[in-house]
Amino acid sequence: MKKIVVISSSLRLNSNSEILADGFIKGAKENGNKVDKIILRDQKLLFCCGCLSCQKNGRCFQDDFVNGVLDIIQEADILVFATPIYYYSISGQLKTFLDRLNPLYGRKNSFKEIYLIATSADKERSAMDGAIREIENWASCFNGTRLTKVFYGTGFTGAGETMNTEVYQECFASGKEI
Repeated sequence: MKKIVVISSSLRLNSNSEILADGFIKGAKENGNKVDKIILRDQKLLFCCGCLSCQKNGRCFQDDFVNGVLDIIQEADILVFATPIYYYSISGQLKTFLDRLNPLYGRKNSFKEIYLIATSADKERSAMDGAIREIENWASCFNGTRLTKVFYGTGFTGAGETMNTEVYQECFASGKEI
């Protein structure tokens, strides 16, 4: 059994990236894995102010939900980031969340694999290149951690369009393989 944490960063209800994430979760749970899902739209998320006090204290001085999920993320075997593509990169919510995970830097983290689920209105896979770079750069800060797989949800504009699509089936199958 693997411990998986899925972070959904879309603010839109019935978002395409979250539907794909749910497909991944369904597959992973069917294979007996433990899955925690963090939905950023449901959380009070403050910006990192760059003070680095978290490096001394092991937690952020700001009072929001992030300190409460640090241990869950640290103990995960696999992290899955689900994001809509905004201006050829990850959502602002996901970027803010990644910045706020700075207390994990320097800890002994269990996660080594990262999956990226990305959806865009653009039909070209290259629309995801900026998001891939963002996640690869973040992963490079943690020894032995790498972006393992990218799910390309391209050409989706309306809410809920990814349900029962080929990319949905790919997310489900990949989750089930873990």
